[in-house]
Amino acid sequence: MIETPTSQRLHIGIFGNTNCGKSSFLNGITGQNHALVSNIAGTTTDLVFKPMEIHGIGPVVFIDTAGFEDTSELDVALILFNAEEVINKNFNEKNFLESQITKLIEKLKQEKKSFIPIINKIDLIDTEEKQFQLKTFTEFIEKFTNEKPIQISAKEKIGMEQIKQELLRKVPEDFQKLTLTQNLCKEDDIVLLVMPQDIQAPKGRLILPQVQIIRELLDKKCSVISCTTDKFVHTLNLLKNPPTLIITDSQVFKFVYENKPSESKLTSFSVLLAANKGDINQFVEGAKQISKLTEKSKILIAEACTHAPLTEDIGTVKIPNMLKKFVGSEISITHVNGNDFPKDLSQFDLIIHCGACMFNRSYVLSRQSQAELSKIPMTNYGIAIAYMTGIMDKIQIP
Repeated sequence: MIETPTSQRLHIGIFGNTNCGKSSFLNGITGQNHALVSNIAGTTTDLVFKPMEIHGIGPVVFIDTAGFEDTSELDVALILFNAEEVINKNFNEKNFLESQITKLIEKLKQEKKSFIPIINKIDLIDTEEKQFQLKTFTEFIEKFTNEKPIQISAKEKIGMEQIKQELLRKVPEDFQKLTLTQNLCKEDDIVLLVMPQDIQAPKGRLILPQVQIIRELLDKKCSVISCTTDKFVHTLNLLKNPPTLIITDSQVFKFVYENKPSESKLTSFSVLLAANKGDINQFVEGAKQISKLTEKSKILIAEACTHAPLTEDIGTVKIPNMLKKFVGSEISITHVNGNDFPKDLSQFDLIIHCGACMFNRSYVLSRQSQAELSKIPMTNYGIAIAYMTGIMDKIQIP
């Protein structure tokens, strides 16, 4: 469970004003003392990630947030309110409506993301007057959010199971339902994987997309065969029947296409990731912008990983070289990696994104949404390469 990649987990953010008990809640919901807990207001300053397994959902990761700004990676948000503020009569409706919490809720509604309002510290409700105050506050929150708040005590671990049940109800419909290979293959099909072991390949290991796809194919009861690019033709000659599907590294798309059996379907690891992580149709439409580029165009190439680029790097070397050959040597190319995705995209004519194996679907969709709102076309490494090599209409796009 612990080794499940973060990108494959349901991302659950925990939000709340200072001293609302977020860290104590994280400890209570996970059953472990993982987060930083203190009586000093504002102690938690960095993001705390805690993976766990929830029956009925599967692997999740709770994120104890340090602020309210970034919701792009979240699938569900838990918003904690402090019952102590209410019973001490520190709650002010006007201040609430102007608060960061209110802005967060409006942002989540705008982004159509699920959230659960939670009122913490109900163990302090010990008089009829406090119960009345809590009831009034609960009704106010329900009216404002259109969601009935769950009353809990993180300290006493009251209400934890109710939250887990509500999370089950809030899981996005497409969470873990989209497979990588989708309907491209079925039981008993032969699937050939072409995996160059170049300078970028980690020594002694396979990269994450390769591992994930191999596991999925085995679960589908396919016959899986792997080879490097230089052994591709030799491997084909060893087979009694041609493979049903060939999945290749996008960098060798052209070579594999030119040497594959006509009846074998062809796609790439990057294309499969693009369909799994984001809106594949937007990526396909974005690739068509490449033919409209000029030497004055500005391209943003975004990489999810933060590795140091190597001499054969696809994002910093190979795709730029293809673009310069396809468009012109003076074309302007900007590179970003990790979370360094510009907020202002207006200067760019096209965004080319990696397969995003390190990001979850919500995060990729948020970047696509940002590009769409900015009216900037966005595509993916594999699809861009297929377009520039002239085989866009020859490959399989899930």
